[in-house]
Amino acid sequence: MQVITLDFETYYSKDFSLSKITTEEYVRSPKFEVIGVSVKVDDAPAEWFSGTKDETKRFLDRYDWGNAIAVAHNAMFDMAILSWVFDIRPKRIADTMSMAKALNGPDSGGSLAALVKQYKLGEKGDEVINALGMRRLDFDASALRRYAAYCKNDTELTYKLFGVLSPGFPVSELRLIDLTIRMFSEPVLELNEFMLKEHLFGVQKRKGELMLAVAANEEVLMSNPKFAAALVGMGVEPPMKISPTTGKETLALGKNDEDFKALLEHDDVRVQALVAARLGVKSTLEETRTERFIGIAERGTLPIPLRYYAAHTGRWGGSDKINMQNLPRKSPLKYAVQAPEGHLLIDSDSSQIEARTLAWLAGQQDLVEAFEKGEDVYKIMASKIYNKAEEDVTKDERFVGKTTILGCGYGMGAAKFRKQLKAFGVEVSEDEAQAIIDTYRKSYPAITKLWREAGDALKAITNNQTTPLGRNDVLLVEGEKGIRLPNGLYIKYPNLKTHSNEGKTEYVYDTKKGKTTVPNRIYGGKVVENLCQALARIIIGEQMLMIAKKYKVVMTVHDAIACIVPASDVNTAKENVEIFMRMRPSWAMDLPLNCEAGSGETYGDC
Repeated sequence: MQVITLDFETYYSKDFSLSKITTEEYVRSPKFEVIGVSVKVDDAPAEWFSGTKDETKRFLDRYDWGNAIAVAHNAMFDMAILSWVFDIRPKRIADTMSMAKALNGPDSGGSLAALVKQYKLGEKGDEVINALGMRRLDFDASALRRYAAYCKNDTELTYKLFGVLSPGFPVSELRLIDLTIRMFSEPVLELNEFMLKEHLFGVQKRKGELMLAVAANEEVLMSNPKFAAALVGMGVEPPMKISPTTGKETLALGKNDEDFKALLEHDDVRVQALVAARLGVKSTLEETRTERFIGIAERGTLPIPLRYYAAHTGRWGGSDKINMQNLPRKSPLKYAVQAPEGHLLIDSDSSQIEARTLAWLAGQQDLVEAFEKGEDVYKIMASKIYNKAEEDVTKDERFVGKTTILGCGYGMGAAKFRKQLKAFGVEVSEDEAQAIIDTYRKSYPAITKLWREAGDALKAITNNQTTPLGRNDVLLVEGEKGIRLPNGLYIKYPNLKTHSNEGKTEYVYDTKKGKTTVPNRIYGGKVVENLCQALARIIIGEQMLMIAKKYKVVMTVHDAIACIVPASDVNTAKENVEIFMRMRPSWAMDLPLNCEAGSGETYGDC
């Protein structure tokens, strides 16, 4: 299969650029124009072409895309142009930016300039700066030659970078990169514009009423304690942080506090409005997201923008200012996302995958067997907590059991657990919270043992030692490289070291927050959480690839996979998807998996 590396240069200005608008809006805009394109086939020199849209189409059609792997840096952009503007869809797609994130970590520099410098591959030029505001016909022959040289150099550097990153890169992960890019560059989902506009009217009307009510009480907005009390009144636990000044826990209610800003995406529009008023934001997230959906509906189908390897654990993240990962569960926007005519959506969610993976990885065999038999593990936990027979466990007690199983597997303490229950509307005393934590840990000693082993793994990393970790040695600590996962990638803890906090020795590693590098505390339970999330993500990825062989996968959200199928085949397709979602990975054939699948004309119906 040929490797075709490409790079598009396009018109941009101060007001029309990817820093101002989304990729989707930019490429689909009437203002969009390709200045030129550089194409490199295997190791042959890169070729440059500049012409009209039709001329460029004829130039691109000379290449055998149907038997090629197309390589680009930030392929979401270049493949959208190739697909939407020139109706070309390569057999395979590779993205060097995505590959670098998987190998170096999501916090690593992802620009082509940074990566070619890191790998000593050459130097990226800056001729693009001189193209600001210039249409294709504005370039004279000399300027166009310089731009051509700049673009061809970028293509050559991307090819070299691919050559450095691809040896040993997991084939399954290359396929997931391909699938992730196609969710954006080859969209099929439709948006109901009428429904979106109707929803926007209701959101704006409700927001106006709420904002007036909130703004009328400036004292609440300005006072940390009173604002926190207002959040509590809405059933929200105020976010906290460690003060860099005092070293003590304090309210995190500032414009730079990520947990606080995340409340702009809360399910409750009242919370969104309250936080928006505090931050001085004119629009709630629901309003801006709906407006963005309406804009997309006017331009075409819905591309799903996802960042491959966006998290430390390899999970996908939202992108292009429409974070599909954070659509509220009951958002009307879900019902505006529709399958194309003659098709239905199937959305399948992996059941309790982290809790199952944790039990399996720790070798907590009784819990594994309970999952295997389809027993109610939440009720089993509740019966232990309340010391009563399972058949006597009430609905509320089962909920506490569920929260315990899903929340206490990574070393959570009693105080935090009590706050978590309170956020769900369940009040327990400090002693009761501690008793529940003690019961969980006594019931599942293999899990607590795994926390200790994971703590030892941190020591092995700092000592640059190699040691297995977890059931069947499925994980391998390889010193400073990190913890090797079964797909060949690593959980990394950059610059891992110990430091003293109030006389207690802790491990910290470097993590990026914006442009700042900050120490992030890590411990055994947190390592186990990272590993279980990473393993769950690998499982979801493998299942996604199996589904994609039969059906068009259009989206993944956390532990769920959505695809479209012919309406006439929906029952068989749903059965097939459920089979795929229960398939066990080759490295964990004794890990019981399950799923819940739904289907419908809209995403909300699933």
